[in-house]
Amino acid sequence: MSTEEKPAAAPRSLAEALRGRDDAALAALLRSRPDLITPVPTDLTQLATRAGTRASVVRALERLDRFALQTAQALAVAADPASYGELLGLLAGDDGDPAVSAALPHALATLREQALVWGGDDRLRLVRTARELLSPSPQHPSPTGLGPTVREATAGMSPGRIQEIVATAGLPSTHDSVSAVTALTTLFGDPERMSALLDEAPAESVEVLERLVWGPPYGQVTADPAARLRWLLDRGLLLPTAPGTVVLPREVALRLRAGRAHRTPEPLPPPVEAAATHRPQVVDATAAGQAYTALATVEELLKDWDEGGPAVLRAGGLSVRDLKRTAAALDTTEPVAAFWVELAYAAGLLASDGEADERYAATPAYDEWRELPAAERWALLVTAWLTATRTAGLIGGRDAKDRTLSALGPGLDRSAAPEVRHRVLTLLAALPEGAAPSHDAVLARLHWERPLRGGGRSTAGPDTSATEDRRGEDLRARIARWTLSEAEMLGITGRGALSAHGRALIGAPAPEPRSPTQEPTGPGDKLPVHHLPHHRPALPPPALSPTQQSTATAAAARLLAPLLPEPLDHVLLQADLTAVAPGPLQRPLADMLGVLADVESKGGATVYRFTPGSVRRALDSGQAASDLHAFLAAHSRTPVPQPLAYLIDDVARRHGHLRVGAASAYVRCDDDAVLNEILADRRAAGLGLRRLAPTVLAALADPAGLLEGLRAMGFAPAAESAEGDVLIARADARRTPPRTPPAPVPDGPPVPDDTLLTAAVRAVRAGDLAATTPRRTSAGDPAGPGELPRTTAAETLATMQAAVLTGEALWIGYVNAEGGASQRVIAPVRVEGGFVTAYDHTADEVRTYPLHRITGVAELAEDEG
Repeated sequence: MSTEEKPAAAPRSLAEALRGRDDAALAALLRSRPDLITPVPTDLTQLATRAGTRASVVRALERLDRFALQTAQALAVAADPASYGELLGLLAGDDGDPAVSAALPHALATLREQALVWGGDDRLRLVRTARELLSPSPQHPSPTGLGPTVREATAGMSPGRIQEIVATAGLPSTHDSVSAVTALTTLFGDPERMSALLDEAPAESVEVLERLVWGPPYGQVTADPAARLRWLLDRGLLLPTAPGTVVLPREVALRLRAGRAHRTPEPLPPPVEAAATHRPQVVDATAAGQAYTALATVEELLKDWDEGGPAVLRAGGLSVRDLKRTAAALDTTEPVAAFWVELAYAAGLLASDGEADERYAATPAYDEWRELPAAERWALLVTAWLTATRTAGLIGGRDAKDRTLSALGPGLDRSAAPEVRHRVLTLLAALPEGAAPSHDAVLARLHWERPLRGGGRSTAGPDTSATEDRRGEDLRARIARWTLSEAEMLGITGRGALSAHGRALIGAPAPEPRSPTQEPTGPGDKLPVHHLPHHRPALPPPALSPTQQSTATAAAARLLAPLLPEPLDHVLLQADLTAVAPGPLQRPLADMLGVLADVESKGGATVYRFTPGSVRRALDSGQAASDLHAFLAAHSRTPVPQPLAYLIDDVARRHGHLRVGAASAYVRCDDDAVLNEILADRRAAGLGLRRLAPTVLAALADPAGLLEGLRAMGFAPAAESAEGDVLIARADARRTPPRTPPAPVPDGPPVPDDTLLTAAVRAVRAGDLAATTPRRTSAGDPAGPGELPRTTAAETLATMQAAVLTGEALWIGYVNAEGGASQRVIAPVRVEGGFVTAYDHTADEVRTYPLHRITGVAELAEDEG
């Protein structure tokens, strides 16, 4: 047989298996496990070593779907190595399962792609670290519920006892324990002989086996076991592992299970069903209404904090009392208020001011945000929500140190949140327009895709159902529930269904139109269940890149804009000192009316009430009475009521009649009768007033306290500066210095792009070439495998000069300026001035190296064959 006809030798290690992959396969590995190129490995041996570390393997296992994980668990309890047929038998059972048979090739390909399994179909090997994590042990039971093998369970048993078991089981005695254990293992694996043995078992003994067969496989016995247990112990169907403890051997359990490693293999993801359907127009309109409410809520929140929000706790965050006050101001519950606070913070609209008496306030970015069109303001909020790792649903819970998690405080970052949000919306996008899924179906699907993520389950433990009681939900399930609720509040979904602008937000294509026979007729109509292809479960699509997300967000804003109500330029004034805004108001009108009146009720129409305090607030902001009359006349569709005109004139006549400044504080007024009235009022006792002159009173209170005290007494004082000018109080005076939004906490290393993958694969290939290329050795060459070559400076120079003439490649050791040592394969081009210029096969480019940094040089061996 010629060299070309010889079959490729089976790989003896993971490094050899990786060496046999092409560049596309290596790139797929690095893309699925980005932690392997942080930093880029020097060669394939280092890549294989890194892929077998515990931290990397645990991370890879956590990203497997349920069936791929079940496949790895089956390999962990199979022989090492195992054949494809053995693996299929463990998953499909003796009777076979067409769905398992169809899905297994893809699951195995996933494990191979991620370097968790290597070897051909006749010699499948699970990476050693993964086998250690998934194999059964008394401390960490296998998720399959299987126990140790007969060989493992009898490792400490006396040879005499083993021979007794063999004899009682009806097997011929042997000369050694190894052959006896082999005979017993063969018996338990033989269906016919095993059936004959169990036919002889008492019913009570069979009942014991049935209780242990699906795990846990361990049981407790007394020093004098009952007859039903003694019968099993004498025949090795139960084996002692410790005093008072017995175990069901793996071979026995598999035979009782008809060969299946799992009670319920799950080769297909649970379908996401539509619980109800609505007309797409209704969904979009509902979502748009929610989107507008979200904008109004964020504005109302930050407007309430315009003059300085709540104080920052010493440990950071918002106090429980301040959160309750915020919820009352927004007329909502505390969890919902916490969500809006966190959303404004994530969007960069809210931050702490950094002062000594630190408080929360709006940022300068808030003023820029308010000037944007409504659709663009919504786009900024939902983009911040999609990418934020801070999770508002955790507020009120406890951290690992049993400390309460507060809004805007530390400890709220969960790196899985962006991935879960994107995946939930993607599942909604897979349904037809107007379809609202069952929440439980979404959670079941997410749990199938990532059964180990979120801390709800570990790699060790018996199988459980796809859904859990809500009290035992893992973090991903809780984030998914919060996502469904938050998406509704933000107007991404409407009535539980994904809106058209919600689809655009995640870059999902528009669904195919349904035929008239498929059009839903009512909210309770059911849609057909959507299954994925039976032969290959689809993988979740990756999240969008920043550039793609920016494009998708802009498209979503364009779709939402026509659905939002047009701002109005008028209100309806009424004789009871109220004004009705029948819809959203234009920005200047809303801002001015918000100063001139107080919001009395909200809803489809907003009702404002004019009071002496609200009119005085408008006068404090620099408006004159004539300005207020003109404003109301210009923006009211009804005549200005006489009571409102009288109210404005009355407050304006008294406004500024008193002047307050800093003494600690003082009050001055041209009318000394007014000052006499103040001094005679009992409510002024706490202000510490005394007369300095007929028209001046001094106070112990500070100017702000004096202003509030006089206003509480029914006066309308105005603050003045040191020069005696009236101070104008603007609503937006309180702003923090420029702040950047909180950076999301990454969920491990970022997925590398194609450019980085190409460069990494090329570097690893070149490094592996340098590490594995044969070289000529001499009797005095001290360099062994994996060591850098060592030659004298004269030998190095001579070899380099000779290689320039012959064009041969050389193997060198090189130490860089930081002291890092590496080995390279180079083809010298020129040697001069203490430097060698050569084509570096490792870097795939021409480089120049100082000769004094080259530790040694060796010629490459001639290729064989």
